[in-house]
Amino acid sequence: MEDRADLLLRMRATRAVAVVRANEVNGLCSLAGALAEVGLDILEVTMTTPGALKCLEEVRAAHPDVLIGAGTVLDSEDAHAAVLAGAQFLVSPILHAGMIDVAHRHGALAIPGTFTPTEALAAWQEGADLVKIFPASVGGPDYVKALRGPLPQLRFVPTGGVTVDTAE
Repeated sequence: MEDRADLLLRMRATRAVAVVRANEVNGLCSLAGALAEVGLDILEVTMTTPGALKCLEEVRAAHPDVLIGAGTVLDSEDAHAAVLAGAQFLVSPILHAGMIDVAHRHGALAIPGTFTPTEALAAWQEGADLVKIFPASVGGPDYVKALRGPLPQLRFVPTGGVTVDTAE
């Protein structure tokens, strides 16, 4: 089993996460395998997807090399259920200290969502492994660059509105 440092290295090396927000989980296991075959072996299943926990379990069982996470984790209860289902990282659109605590107690990465510099620093101080900037589409690459200036110690993950042109 990989520890958090190893998981973080994998995530930073790949630098891309396939986020799945679907109306149903049918075919997600196949999708995870197909993504892994082309080198995108990090998959986030949002908790808003019906059957997300079952999907996490199935993907972990069928594709042990895929780094699987749960997204849209809004509280400690969802965090706990997700890590028990096999999530190796937890992502939230908000900063919830309980989510970070649960993730770390179970050896998972914690990626809380923030938008302002104050929220980003607070997330980092709470122990976030990576700090999600959401929605990145509002500020774009210039906003992320501006945040990095005074907060170089933070590791940002822009989410929402990231395209091939803005990914770098």
